[in-house]
Order: sequence, then structure tokens, then C-alpha cells
Amino acid sequence: MITVSDVSLHFSDRKLFDDVNIKFIPGNCYGLIGANGAGKSTFLKILSGEIQPSTGNVILGPDERLTVLKQDHYNYDDYSVMETVIMGHKTLYNVMKEKDAIYMKEDFSDADGLRAAELEGEFAELDGWEAEPEAAVLLQGLNIPEDLHHLQMKELNAGQKIKVLLAQALFGKPDVLLLDEPTNGLDIQSIAWLEEFLINFENTVIVVSHDRYFLNKVCTHMADLDFGKIQLFAGNYDFWLESSQLAQKLQSQQNAKKEDQIKELQEFIARFSANASKSKQATSRKKTLEKITLDDIKPSSRRYPFVGFKPEREIGNDLLQVDNLSVTIEGKKILDNISFTLNKDDKVAFLANDDITTTTLFKVLMGEITPDSGTVRWGVTTSQTYLPKDPSAEFDNDLTIVDWLRQYASKEEDDNTFLRSFLGRMLFSGDEVLKKVNVLSGGEKVRCMLSKNMLSKANVLVLDDPTNHLDLESITALNDGLIAFSGSILFASHDHQFIQTIANRIIMVSDNGVVDRADTTYDEFLENKDVQQRVAALYA
Repeated sequence: MITVSDVSLHFSDRKLFDDVNIKFIPGNCYGLIGANGAGKSTFLKILSGEIQPSTGNVILGPDERLTVLKQDHYNYDDYSVMETVIMGHKTLYNVMKEKDAIYMKEDFSDADGLRAAELEGEFAELDGWEAEPEAAVLLQGLNIPEDLHHLQMKELNAGQKIKVLLAQALFGKPDVLLLDEPTNGLDIQSIAWLEEFLINFENTVIVVSHDRYFLNKVCTHMADLDFGKIQLFAGNYDFWLESSQLAQKLQSQQNAKKEDQIKELQEFIARFSANASKSKQATSRKKTLEKITLDDIKPSSRRYPFVGFKPEREIGNDLLQVDNLSVTIEGKKILDNISFTLNKDDKVAFLANDDITTTTLFKVLMGEITPDSGTVRWGVTTSQTYLPKDPSAEFDNDLTIVDWLRQYASKEEDDNTFLRSFLGRMLFSGDEVLKKVNVLSGGEKVRCMLSKNMLSKANVLVLDDPTNHLDLESITALNDGLIAFSGSILFASHDHQFIQTIANRIIMVSDNGVVDRADTTYDEFLENKDVQQRVAALYA
């Protein structure tokens, strides 16, 4: 358990938090949500002790242990993978190191013997004999094979190091587990394993994530950070989102009978309870939801951008034909034997084991990279607009937001009144449109790029990880906008819900060809054993 009492964090120009009082209890998984810049990661650092609050205290239960998902994987380069994981339990690790150092002594004294006996007792009490088997299970669950467990960290690639640090945070059954974007850099299988781990985890978990599917799967409660306060709500992210919308609706029905409002709430809760996944967590969540009253649900103050793409013309019969594409970068084969033909109604999710694969493919399709071999042919009636994974080059100037966007507007839409109104719907209000684009945050840059994409009126959207840097509200708005889009979409994403709700075709690309499934959802793709065998063969 972790208790936050009267916590405030003040800067010279603003208050980030003010008088936060909250108790996180064992058996629950709390999703910490809030707009970009609200202070979610900062709050986790306060909980971990990395940042001292201006006022108040953070109190752990007696003899409880807290672990944090670290981001500094290069700091462990001189340690083995196994050792790095066990470091997640500092006390156990220190006992192991001291014990091993004593046994390595050539002149072993009586005092050393007594101390070694003490350490052996502590080691046994801390389940030290199970340390390596437990670490191995965690690593294997995260797709780190056994032959890597005793290598040094510097011998692993960046993606593998991220997984090892996640295993480090999970190791030793911590009483409180703090996870900031734990799915970043994980493959599909590792995310699924982590979901099951957290569902069955019996202690306290507090997680920050932009992955709505993940939050829906693992969270029993949402901790909403808004206006410097944190409020707890029972249920997962979808329940929080829809209950806040229901609260707004009920609030506007001032004349409605209380009995009718209660009935509507009960029906809403019954629907969510019925759809709960089969897990211990879901059962507990269902019981909690049934206790909710009208006073417990509150409207959210969140603002959602408007994202809507309207193509100027329809696509004809031909969309895109790719034949035998191969690309090598710095001597490494990235794409090979890539062939597919897309149809005008396709909304295609491109998957790969490494992001560089999909990014390279999109750059080839958009003419930014010339392939070693193969051809790309767009239909004559198509028009494309592109959101790159890293749009920084687009903002390497000192234009204001409104002047930057003016470059991409038609003559009918390039006046200040239209552009200010348009940007207002994308949450750039008032004088914010006069901000220089070279100082924008990652999320602001993506909202600008989406504005550019909308103004293009293209009938084909090419989007490389479009939810990257966006907050949950913007992701939801973009998700809805793409579902409603009448043209075709080619996109890459790590957001499960995004792929599941938008794509009607899945193409896995590699340096060894493709696995292409039309008229299928993401879940169907993942659950089809034959398809997954073909995917495994791509990387064999």
C-alpha cells in the first residue's frame, strides 16, 4: 500500500499538484491518466522518492518494497542480464554480492564464517534460492531467450535491454510497482504476457500508458490527474471515459427524474460488467462497479480535438501495386521480396518486428527512399498525404503555427479567420497559434501534422505510428476520425485498439517477404494459428 498525504508540487510560475490525498491499496491496478503536461511521470517520480514534493508525504506500508521501471538501460552495460534483473530487489542483491565476496576470500576467518552464516539466513528468508529461476521466467515471458540470460547487457540490442529493465521492475514480487509506459518497445507477444502478469499480480500497481487496450485490460481503477488534483474512479479506461460522458449527459438533464437517472446508470454498469474479461481482476472490478452511485460519476473537463478527413475525390479501381521490393541500409537488408496489391477500400495495418522495417517501407512508398530493386505504382486517381514517424524536419524553421499551416491551405482556406478556427478545433486556442513551430512539443507537432493532412483532402492517408506523442484524448479523436474516413489508409501502430478498430487488412513485412491477410481484424490475425506459424517462418 502507498499513501499520499497533502502532497503539493510548486514551481515558480505554477502549481503542478495541490493538496493531493490518495491511497493506493493492494490488489488494484491504477491507471494514471491526464493530458500531456499534466504531470503523470512527475507524480510517479514523487511516489518513488526521486522528486521531493513541496509539501506533504508519501508513505509506504511497513517493510514494503517499491520498484520502478527504469529507462537508463545503458547504465547496466557492464552487468549480466541475470544480475541486472536481480538488482530489482536491492536487499537481496546486496546480500548475494556480500555473500559471494566472503566465499571468494582466500583467508577465510571465523568472523567471515559467522557473517556468511548470517547472510545465508537472510538469503533464504528473501527466497534467494528462487531468484535465478524467477528471473529466468520473467525474461522468457518477455521473449528474452535463455541463451541471452548470462550475456552482458552491452551485448543486447536496445529493445532487449528495455525488456530486461521491465523484468527488473517485476522481479521479487514488489509490494508497489510503478510503471511508466511499460509497453513501449515491446513486441505483441511480450505485451500479451505483461497483461496477464499484471492481471494476476496481487499487490499494488500504478501505471502510466497511452495504450487504451492495455489500460482496459489491466486496470481496476483510473486515477485522473486534472487541474492539479487526482481523483480515483472504479473501472478501466473505457468505463471512465463513458461514465464521464454519461455524467455530462445526466448533468444536462436537470429536469429528469432521479429514478430515471439511476436506471440509466444501472444499465450502463450492467453492460460493462457483462463485458468484463474472464479474470480474477474482472470479477473484483464487477463487484466494485455495482457499488457506484450517481454521486460517484463526474463529467471530465478534458477537451478533444476534432479530427476529420474529407477526400476531394474518390479512388478509382487501382490503389497501389508493389512488386518485389528490396531495400538495404548500411549493409543490412531491411526489406526483401515485398509484393502486394491494395484495393480502394483497404485500411491496412503494416506490422513488423522492428519499427525501421515499416518506416522504411513508407519512405519508399512516398518516394523518400529509392529501393535497391522493385517497383511502386500508385493508381492515377490517388492522392497521398503522409505523417512520418519523426516529423521534426517539418518544423525546422521559425514560422508561427498559423503561418506554418498556411503553406498547406488552398487559396479559399488561407485566411486568418479560417486557419485560427481550424487550429482552435485542434486545441490551439487564442494566441497559441502565434507560437513558433520550432519550440513545439511532440504532441503539438503531431496535431499540426494532422491539421496539414486534413487540409490536403487526400484520398490516401499514409501514417507512421500516428499515436506517438499524443495524449489519450487526441488518440481517441484520431481513432474515431480514421474509422469514419471514406478513403484508404496505410498505417503502422503499436496501439492494439487502434489497429483492431480501423484495419480491415493486416500485412506483416520483413526482410524475407510478407504475410498478407485481407478482410481480417487484428485480433483474428493474432488468434489464427496458421497465420502465426507463417509469421514465425518469416523470422526463422
